[in-house]
Amino acid sequence: MNPVRLFGIETEYGIAREDCETADPVVESMELVRAYLDGHFTHRWDYRGEHPHEDQRGFRVAELAQDQEEDLFAEQDAHRPFSFHEMKSDLVLPNGARLYNDHTHPEYSTPECRSLKDIVAHDRAGEQILRIAAQRRNQVLGGPVVQLYKNNTDFHGHSYGCHDNYLVSREINFENLVRGLMPFLVSRQLIAGAGKVGREAQERGFVPGGFQLSQRADFMEAELGVDTMHNRPILNTRDEPHANRERYRRLHLIVGDANMCEYATALKIGTTRVVLDMIAGGLLPPCELDSPVQAIRALSRDPELKTAVKRQTGGTISGLEIQREYVNLARKIFIEMDEETAWILQEWENVLEMLERDRGQLIGKIDWVTKQWLLESFIQEERISWDDPWLASLDLEYHNLDSQRGLFFGLEAEGRMTRMCQEHEIHEAMKHGPFDTRGGLRGLCVQRFGEDITSIQWEGVHF
Repeated sequence: MNPVRLFGIETEYGIAREDCETADPVVESMELVRAYLDGHFTHRWDYRGEHPHEDQRGFRVAELAQDQEEDLFAEQDAHRPFSFHEMKSDLVLPNGARLYNDHTHPEYSTPECRSLKDIVAHDRAGEQILRIAAQRRNQVLGGPVVQLYKNNTDFHGHSYGCHDNYLVSREINFENLVRGLMPFLVSRQLIAGAGKVGREAQERGFVPGGFQLSQRADFMEAELGVDTMHNRPILNTRDEPHANRERYRRLHLIVGDANMCEYATALKIGTTRVVLDMIAGGLLPPCELDSPVQAIRALSRDPELKTAVKRQTGGTISGLEIQREYVNLARKIFIEMDEETAWILQEWENVLEMLERDRGQLIGKIDWVTKQWLLESFIQEERISWDDPWLASLDLEYHNLDSQRGLFFGLEAEGRMTRMCQEHEIHEAMKHGPFDTRGGLRGLCVQRFGEDITSIQWEGVHF
């Protein structure tokens, strides 16, 4: 079995101007990214390696659901006083990460990582980098009017993503990837959901009331597909390996939530990596779901974890049972394992046990559990109900990157959050990429030869 040990996270951040309701979000996102720019960064991103219409199922899609919207964006951008490259403001940072304007959202893509400690540190480094950019932008604007949110919804029917990516051997049959991953991804929200008040639908607004596990589940509309903005699939099939196409795939997962808890980030990436190792070894859990799209929503909307979804072969199964099938199979095949894999399996089992028996122990580890506890405490104190609009505001503030306003950071300052890396490791990740991946080399090129770079992208640097 060849273990998959290369992964990264792309996070689109929500952005708001509190002093101006008519502010152009495209320009605001651009200005925020540019606020972080100084002489150490290169902005010569090469877009020629991006092919969003290529499908891993072996064909090229003629048109994406979002193509018409992209055409509209291009028409709108033509009336803005900026060039294409100014609008994108595409930066490659000294740590090998990418920071750019994804039209209405600043997006941070970590460098490629091989260890959970590295991916957590670089994800947190992204938060700090965006926080610095916001501080610099606010200095120009004369006050703390720009706010950033590491979440996945604006509570008005619009979702933005947090995508986890994995290097996978092209030798693995794609149908086996789908069969092996689908039930896992549907139920992964139990351990990696960010939690959300109310319900939403794409561009159809927000309905208050109740609490669910995932911020993205409401927006999943298909099992498979190459789209990322409309008709969103649980398993994205876009074929952009950003590596040797003959040897590798890039598994691009758009189903996940943006996590604040370091522990949840580590477990999300770690368990997915273990499942991919299992599939690479030819092992598929004996569970296929009848309707994954219905199932992911049903599981999300039941924080009591009692809901059972239909199996393809008949009968039903709960989200906890799905996850247990995976971890139990992993226990059977991983006899001798490295320290990181041992940690993943042990913590995976612990979380499933605590979700069933003592959920309070997961406060500070799992985002949806932490947020639910926080909101329930507020409901009791203020004597309000789950449909009170106040709760959606608190939900949003849990994800606020402002360390003085963000509810997560208040809990972290109190020592309630389980840490996977230290502050000095986060600061190191802001400056340098991992020493054992091409991300570190990319960052080193930017540090030492930034002025000599003519173009740069994930696969290479050109001088």
